[in-house]
Amino acid sequence: MHNRPQLFHPQAEAALANKELRANFRGAMDYLRDKRQAAFADPDEEAAIRDRAEAIRRRCLSKLPTLLEQLEANCIANGIRVHWAEDAAQANAIFTDIIQSHGGTLAVKGKSMVSEEIELNHELAKEGISCLESDMGEYIVQLGNETPSHIIMPAIHKNKRQVADLFAEHVPGFSHTLDVDTLIQTGRNVLRQKFREAQVGISGVNFAVAETGTLCLVENEGNGRMCTTVPEVHIAVTGIEKVVELLADVPPLFSALTRSATGQAITTYFNMINGPRKDDELDGPKEVHLVLLDNGRSQAFVDEEMRQTLQCIRCGACMNHCPVYTRIGGHAYGTVYPGPIGKIISPHLMGLEATQELPTASSLCGACGEVCPVRIPIPNLLQRLRREAKQDPRPGVPALRGQGAAKNRLEAFVWRSFGLLTSKPALYRMLSWCATRFRGLIPNRLGPWTRCRTAPKPAARTLREQMAKRNK
Repeated sequence: MHNRPQLFHPQAEAALANKELRANFRGAMDYLRDKRQAAFADPDEEAAIRDRAEAIRRRCLSKLPTLLEQLEANCIANGIRVHWAEDAAQANAIFTDIIQSHGGTLAVKGKSMVSEEIELNHELAKEGISCLESDMGEYIVQLGNETPSHIIMPAIHKNKRQVADLFAEHVPGFSHTLDVDTLIQTGRNVLRQKFREAQVGISGVNFAVAETGTLCLVENEGNGRMCTTVPEVHIAVTGIEKVVELLADVPPLFSALTRSATGQAITTYFNMINGPRKDDELDGPKEVHLVLLDNGRSQAFVDEEMRQTLQCIRCGACMNHCPVYTRIGGHAYGTVYPGPIGKIISPHLMGLEATQELPTASSLCGACGEVCPVRIPIPNLLQRLRREAKQDPRPGVPALRGQGAAKNRLEAFVWRSFGLLTSKPALYRMLSWCATRFRGLIPNRLGPWTRCRTAPKPAARTLREQMAKRNK
């Protein structure tokens, strides 16, 4: 299932009409919110963690070009081969060349949103290379020919019956059951054999440390460790914004990430990859490659306000607390990154022509900004993108790709007229006087709108009569 952001409204309507989908999300979102709240039981501790995480991300982004060069130099010194990709096409070509140079036909992949961003599985399939998802949630959505609906829990939109039906259809020898442990074990049995057969392992990167040339990977299932150690070749892919300056920067960000994402003090696995297998080591890949992807991130970086978008550490907390996302799910957005963070990231990755509807899909309640572990001002950025979608580029301000795509001449005229009327006291008073005397000319189709904002006359009259009787 591949939706499109241009069709957000009909996709959202379809999601709202799906009672099973809404029930699935209702239970999952309540669970994740409760877990986060328990993890941040002390408000002072929460504020301190968020303050420190924000300061680290801001500092690292302010030095991004320098840190990327330092990361490349230290990775090369560690034996990691570094590749730069300007867009998805270049990134996919790099993957294809590396895998084909080793005669590979099968790759196993740990969870990576960047690989979803570049549609890696689809592009490798064109070259005859099979790429199997090893994260359980990703494996489930891959079986269903779907895309992830959440950043950290890809199959959160499915219940155990739906997963069992998928396994019954696609996994040979599976006996239909609703026992969750049996379902998980079924998936693991399939994946374990693939780890042995695959020539290449693919992973994402949570933090890339410039100081040491270390790639950090956060996970709970162990599949990431299998992908990065069992196959002979390991290819890691990440956006250029994931670099951090110091190894000491990682623990505070790790604490903020895990508590915000799953309510855990620490995840089951934390992998630190410093290079390929050395001569005196018994396991690990013979080659390690790092693909650094831009794909629109530089556009966000050059604008100091929009640069705050790149602070994101992909925890998903904003989604879990968003009243829009929790009711329609991730697929309705039609983008790799859904929810509040997706609404401010996707315009840089895809342009405002395709994503102009997304910044308006928000109540601006501010919940996303209140729970963001790195304090991204998401509501403010959403308002900025709403304006950019309607306005032509301004002198001295970096233009977004597709800026002005939602421009409407009639709407612009109405707002200019409104601004003129409300800025002139005499004109405003005259307009108000006319409006009160000619309100009977309002078209009937606006009747329901005006009725719900005016007390019904019979009710008001009855109330006056009751008060009069009480005063006698």
